[in-house]
Amino acid sequence: MATIKLWFGRQNFHLSKSFLLLKIIAVVFAVLLFCEFLIYYLVIFRCNWPEVKIRGYDSERETLEPVLKAMFLADTHLLGKVRGHWLDKLRREWQMERAFQTALWLLQPEVVFILGDIFDEGKWSSSQAWADDVERFHKMFRHPHHVQLKVVAGNHDIGFHYQMSTYRIKRFEKVFNRERLFSWKGINFVMVNSVALEGDGCNICSEAEAELIKISHKLNCSREQAHRSSQCGDGQLLPASAPILLQGSMTPTEHALAKCYLPLEDTVLITYCGAAGFLVVLMLIHFGLLASPFLFGWQLLRKFKTV
Repeated sequence: MATIKLWFGRQNFHLSKSFLLLKIIAVVFAVLLFCEFLIYYLVIFRCNWPEVKIRGYDSERETLEPVLKAMFLADTHLLGKVRGHWLDKLRREWQMERAFQTALWLLQPEVVFILGDIFDEGKWSSSQAWADDVERFHKMFRHPHHVQLKVVAGNHDIGFHYQMSTYRIKRFEKVFNRERLFSWKGINFVMVNSVALEGDGCNICSEAEAELIKISHKLNCSREQAHRSSQCGDGQLLPASAPILLQGSMTPTEHALAKCYLPLEDTVLITYCGAAGFLVVLMLIHFGLLASPFLFGWQLLRKFKTV
């Protein structure tokens, strides 16, 4: 009889351990799911596209017209091998990837612009380090084929003015396209290499200024379609709209801007700390080192009834 009781005791002990382990796994899984996935949807879901109100030329009444949905990012600063600690890189890049992919899914932008400083160490990275950084970038910022992704160079990508070189510029343009003028839905975007606009007459600066002059000429011709001069030629005209300059910042004409904020790291840390505290209390109650709040309340209730 004693042997049977001992056997049942061991069985109960093992079952108790199994239930505790299941509870811990369930709490950990729920917290990870919330902090690393769901929180991005909950926060970015509150972002909305603004409405652009365009005043008609023949009426004082404001009307709503179709607009281009464009999402702007800047200063992603993907860490490199020199200054980037592996744990810091892992955490930052996971957050950026989840935020970007969630925003793509919820907001459905037509165009995404990244306004410079994509990488943190592009100004000095070796060929292999550059290739590794580019591979990580494409993984994090993957997007459907119908979404346009346009990138502007920043000083951390090709170097500051005194560090900038033709090799770094060509390396950047080989990956991200050397396109300077982009038109979509009747809107002209001019992507400017602002690092080369020092005006000191350097070779790279002179080339950048010459490109801008050509773009300016094309834009002027598009505004003068009714009185087209011989200098414009017979080439395809651009949409007759004022350009939006992209150069590490945005210089718009008519637009409606809505800022979209991401989950705060403090919120995630507080959630993790709260979950850890809950698990500690759960284990203390399981091993009898702390009275269960339900048991404690029941005892108080019985004591009150007795009195």
